[in-house]
Amino acid sequence: MADFKFRPDSYFSEEHNSVLLVKLHFPESTWGEQISIYAHFQEGKITFEAVDFYGNDYLLYPSFSWEPLTLEDVIYLIEGMQLNQDEIDGAMPLVLDGIPEVESDFYPQLQGYFSEKRKNFGLD
Repeated sequence: MADFKFRPDSYFSEEHNSVLLVKLHFPESTWGEQISIYAHFQEGKITFEAVDFYGNDYLLYPSFSWEPLTLEDVIYLIEGMQLNQDEIDGAMPLVLDGIPEVESDFYPQLQGYFSEKRKNFGLD
């Protein structure tokens, strides 16, 4: 059972104020999309940014936090991620098709959580 209240002590070190928080792979996507979610420490708060190969604009909720997120909040951030509807062309919503395969050095339980979810939906 995942510890949904787990929260890392920090994302950052003295040398780094930006880190790769989560890597997502959407095998069911038309493009087999990969999206990286970064955390940046700016002006006393942590901001979150999703980046893909195509430069799409993603909306993340929450978009910032004053402290590292709990596992539950990171799951919500991933599952609630949306393409900015004002910026998309054509079939780009298909990028987020399916349930992602997930990797994170900060949240090791994420991989198992999403792997189990994929299995429950018959995707693995």
